Amino acid sequence: MDTEWSEFDLACMRRALDVAERGRGQVSPNPPVGCVLTRNGEIIAVGWHDHLGDLHAEQAAIANAESLGVTTEGCTAYVTLEPCNHFGRTPPCTQALLWAGVKEVIVATRDPNPTVRGEGIQVLLDAGITVREGLLRDDAQTQMQAFMHWCECKRPLVTLKAAMDANGVVDGETPGRFTSDESLTGAHRLRRECDAILVGVNTIIRDDPSLNIRRVNVGKREQPLRIVLDRNLRIPSNAKVLTDGKETILVHIQPDSRGVALPAGDGGADLNALLDHLGDRGIQELLIEGGPIVWGQFLDEGLVDRAIIIQSDIELGDGPESGIDDNRIREAGLEVVGNLDWGGDSVTLWSRPDLPWPSSNWLSN
Repeated sequence: MDTEWSEFDLACMRRALDVAERGRGQVSPNPPVGCVLTRNGEIIAVGWHDHLGDLHAEQAAIANAESLGVTTEGCTAYVTLEPCNHFGRTPPCTQALLWAGVKEVIVATRDPNPTVRGEGIQVLLDAGITVREGLLRDDAQTQMQAFMHWCECKRPLVTLKAAMDANGVVDGETPGRFTSDESLTGAHRLRRECDAILVGVNTIIRDDPSLNIRRVNVGKREQPLRIVLDRNLRIPSNAKVLTDGKETILVHIQPDSRGVALPAGDGGADLNALLDHLGDRGIQELLIEGGPIVWGQFLDEGLVDRAIIIQSDIELGDGPESGIDDNRIREAGLEVVGNLDWGGDSVTLWSRPDLPWPSSNWLSN
């Protein structure tokens, strides 16, 4: 839709995108959404979807106006995503906007979810409300890219995180962490962005990790789902991921009441079938944490959408190697999109050419 946007329009939608970020990592399987209400060239209220089950952005903005004693009658709403028109965890946002007396709604992008797909906009139009759309559409779709991808493909976006020493070794004679405290905190921030964390059974046997969020504020979200690729069900019965009361999926290739049996693929379960299964469960962001065999399988099958490679300047000596270098990642279809320094560790950010980084604070908030 060809529309002339004023500087005020642009500023309001940028503000809506900014406040939407406050819900990042807290609202899945919903996307982060922001809303700004204006009247006579001034912002009168803002709102965002704060956590799953809480008010949607439009409802939160209307509540914000009420708390400030400001009437919403005749105002304009700037919303980063098409308002919903169905009952879910909250009532329809279209009805909230009608009740509030909003006269115009400016939408960044339509909602591709089959339960919405233009119906929200049509309801508003049928009620006589002016609707314009497309303002900062690309920015909004980038911000909620995991949701958009899931709606289109019914699969999660896959992020691979790997840490290695100066020579590409991932483990020394003495097991233990060799990356910086800042890198460890960054890894937990990354976990907070994801719905599920996946490792191979060798990682469980060697390290017995908890695979949960600890070093950063979890907020009101649940801990991520844990997934262990365990072809022949070798996982120890006393592993932390099986005994801490949180959900873990064991993925194997033989009939068994434990976990999920999938068709066999190269070296284990069929990874495409796995991503389809996770998509059916509503998983939108999957984090691959280890180890080298699993990293290689996902890279070689072209199933990685982003990669975060952490390299320490420490030398561990002889030990298992990561098997990852720049050429292998490029052959998997990724390109470098940024570099960070985490406490002296060199961090390289990779992404598919058609997949912008989700936001500037994705790993820094």
